[in-house]
Amino acid sequence: MKGFKEFLLRGNLLDLAVAVVVGTAFAAVVKALVADLLTPLIAAIGGQSNFANLTFTVHHSTFLYGDFVNAVLSFVVIAAVVFFAVAKPVTGFLGRLGRLPQEQPMHPCPFCLTSVPVAATRCAQCTSELEAGAS
Repeated sequence: MKGFKEFLLRGNLLDLAVAVVVGTAFAAVVKALVADLLTPLIAAIGGQSNFANLTFTVHHSTFLYGDFVNAVLSFVVIAAVVFFAVAKPVTGFLGRLGRLPQEQPMHPCPFCLTSVPVAATRCAQCTSELEAGAS
């Protein structure tokens, strides 16, 4: 029981739990933003009263595409926020610290022509033995 308690009280598990709760709340806010503000604006431009209820019918089957468009817009908004609020600042910060991963110099494998690091002694694709540093 003591090991389980220590597992539950570790910092990274609590951080993950907080992140899930905040992420869920953020997703709900974005969904409301899209459903209540963005898609009605798009619907007004298109002359529709309610964008979420847009449908089309094929052979007596009704397809609700308005909800799907709402979901796609929610995804795009969340992805943009994550990119501009998390990924871009972290990449810039790591670049200023000089901790971005450096790309290895590559050369083609003489047997299968896939790119392999210059320091490689065996091709990962065709498993041929290579001379380190040879082009």
